[in-house]
Amino acid sequence: MTEQQQRATFPRRDAEGRILTLGDLLGVSLAGLVIGVLALVLFEWAFAALGDGGFGGTNGWLAVILPAWLFWDDFRAWEFGAARVIAALAGAVVGVFAGLLAAGLAGGLPPLVSGALAAAVFTVAYAVIWFHGVHWLARRTG
Repeated sequence: MTEQQQRATFPRRDAEGRILTLGDLLGVSLAGLVIGVLALVLFEWAFAALGDGGFGGTNGWLAVILPAWLFWDDFRAWEFGAARVIAALAGAVVGVFAGLLAAGLAGGLPPLVSGALAAAVFTVAYAVIWFHGVHWLARRTG
């Protein structure tokens, strides 16, 4: 892949398909999160308009589907080894814990809002730990 082709794609990736910068990973994952939240709001609005329940009852954690897909894609781009597994597990544990903590703190809000907030916290925590963790571990393990 030439340098010009690399700049033309977003997120920018190296020759193996790994995302190059934390900014790209956060930008794309948060954009996916926003799309997921908007899709949930649209479905909630449509079902509420049809009289099929109140607004806001859907679990907002569903908004994490697109970011998780991106994280899985970046995970697969790294060669098999301990670095990617340990970084992914650490990111998942910290991300889920931070997301559940955020959901608990926002417990009085509708599930759509508290879950979307939790999904956002998970997305940021996982992206930061995954990106720095996998790069750091890969340098140390060869």
